[in-house]
Amino acid sequence: MLFLFFASLASVLAGFMLGSVAASLEDLLDAISGKDNIKGYIILNVRVPRTLGAYIGGAALALSGLMLQTYFRNPLAGPYVLGISSAASLGVALYVLAGVGWSYYGLVGSSMLGSLVAILFVLVLASRVRSAVTLLIAGLMFGYVFGAVERILITFAESRQVHEFVLWTFGSFSGVTWDDLRIFSALVLVSLMLSVALAKPLNAMLLGEEYARSMGVDVRAVRVAVVTMSSFLAALVTAFAGIVAFIGLAVPHIVRMLFRTSDHRVLIPAVSVCGALITVICDIVARTIASPVELPISVVTSLFGAPIVVLLIMKRRRVG
Repeated sequence: MLFLFFASLASVLAGFMLGSVAASLEDLLDAISGKDNIKGYIILNVRVPRTLGAYIGGAALALSGLMLQTYFRNPLAGPYVLGISSAASLGVALYVLAGVGWSYYGLVGSSMLGSLVAILFVLVLASRVRSAVTLLIAGLMFGYVFGAVERILITFAESRQVHEFVLWTFGSFSGVTWDDLRIFSALVLVSLMLSVALAKPLNAMLLGEEYARSMGVDVRAVRVAVVTMSSFLAALVTAFAGIVAFIGLAVPHIVRMLFRTSDHRVLIPAVSVCGALITVICDIVARTIASPVELPISVVTSLFGAPIVVLLIMKRRRVG
């Protein structure tokens, strides 16, 4: 655990210095000390909030994925299986494709509004159904409906608006500012602390809802808490950074393999730190590998996460 934590701190330090304009440790120290120069401005106002945003966002997505995989007892569940990303994407589509203009806070607001609509749908359903499978299928169906409406809007939109919208869907932490970071970090930190209280109920849920009930777990309350928290974390990241693929899906499996445990008292902090580490590394790769052109972070995370999912499927088939 300590190794992961210190590795994540090292990745943050690297994120402060690496980019299209190279910066040394001396440049970083000059920026911190307040020396007024171009590199110092880039480090303090672009790279620091961007890197910390990627760190916090990665932790949020990985934690969201862990809780959903445990609750649904499905290793291929991720933060966006309940239609959250599709609803956020639809919200941005309504904003961008309506031609009302383009602003970062307009994107954040429309994305969060769309996500909240999906969360309300899912919460109402979670309070009414008993089966996790039913909830999962309904979430996927919500996603298809939101996606269909989004494609209808794209069909009738102008090419410039479609281009702007597609760029947003690629995902990037480059727009995160210090003001965003204060809100972002506070909400994720509160969610992380609340998730610790779910460790024991999630351990009981590993053996099924009936076993959890026999152990005195309020399954319905846990269901609502897991769905609310995981959906909120996914919505938060999507609002500030667009769609960031595969982190929530792949990281929980990596951590389980590393620690060889299903105990959520270990997994929750480990997954959060590992998700932060991998997302920061992917963000660094996205901005440096084709410099000065910047790749969307979802391109890098997908290239990283897709092979892991394929290996998981192959492993499951061999076990079956």
